[in-house]
Amino acid sequence: MDTAIQAFLGQNRSAAMITLRADGTPHVTRVGVALVDGKLWSSGTQARVRTKHLRRDNRSTLFVFDPAWRWLGLECSVTILDGSDAPELNLRLFRVLQEGMPPPATPGNLTWMGSEKTPEEFLRIMVEEQRLIYEFDIRRAYGMYGEMPAAR
Repeated sequence: MDTAIQAFLGQNRSAAMITLRADGTPHVTRVGVALVDGKLWSSGTQARVRTKHLRRDNRSTLFVFDPAWRWLGLECSVTILDGSDAPELNLRLFRVLQEGMPPPATPGNLTWMGSEKTPEEFLRIMVEEQRLIYEFDIRRAYGMYGEMPAAR
């Protein structure tokens, strides 16, 4: 992953995630993505359709976009991280995803579904929802994601 891709991913967290149905047709959903310790992650659950697709075929394409029409296509293989540490991994991911957002009233807390949660409450929810992490191994990258030339 070169520095231009890292910079784009560091500033843009909105993406469409495309997985493959058993018949080869694409399935798309909107997700949030973030770099956590140099790895590209997103969150899901055991019951998500995309999780079922990835357990059969771990290929996925991400379409990461910004409001100014820049975009990044990433062809990836995905590893599902669903071990006993998955709640803590989600805590790390959501701390990154929430950087730059208005902070919760209590330092150290997170926002979840419109309300403030303590880290302990957040971890309990992650267990209840059977949350997991999708870790993307980028195989190919393309798009209009670098610095845009200045208008003349």
